[in-house]
Order: sequence, then C-alpha cells, then structure tokens
Amino acid sequence: MAFADNLKQLPKVSHLAALNLLDAEGATVATIENKPGQAGSLAVYNHLAQLYGSINGEAAKKGLELYAEHAEDARLNPGKHPNIDRLTGVIERGEVLRVKQVFAV
Repeated sequence: MAFADNLKQLPKVSHLAALNLLDAEGATVATIENKPGQAGSLAVYNHLAQLYGSINGEAAKKGLELYAEHAEDARLNPGKHPNIDRLTGVIERGEVLRVKQVFAV
C-alpha cells in the first residue's frame, strides 16, 4: 500500500503537539511536531511506540514498511526525509530511541 493509504490505518494524533525522541541517556535527539510536513511522521512514530514500546530495530523495519514509497526515495536521496533516515540509522547502529509524547493543550 502507498504511504497515504497506510496513514489512514494508523491511530489519530490530534491529541499530540509533538513527540520527543530520546537516546539511551535521556537526551532529546529529535522532535517531530504535529504540523504540515511532519504530521505523517508523527503518526508513524506514535504508532510504532505504541506497538513496540520504543523505536528499536524491529519498530524501525515496520516504520520503513509504513513509509512505503517514501522509504525508497529516502534511500536514494539521503537527507531528504530525515525521519525515515533516522529509522535506517536505528537499524544500522542497533539503537533504541524512547518516545515521549507532548500533548496538545
């Protein structure tokens, strides 16, 4: 399925303002905001965190599947899709990122 179709299957994220991604030391390494251009990634990462408890290798592989055609574009154009590049990095480096939800008020 295409990314747009996959997004329709994911839980809604209107209750979130953002997600903070934390490294093993608890430092914020990235923030994905609920705004145009990032809302799809917010939905993907939130879904992965709900399913796997963190962004680990298994979650990252599932994430690349959900990104569908955009994952291939990211592979061919490093830096164009940083949230997809991050998943590839998690797999390559064996990282685990914790996810902290920032709720909308």
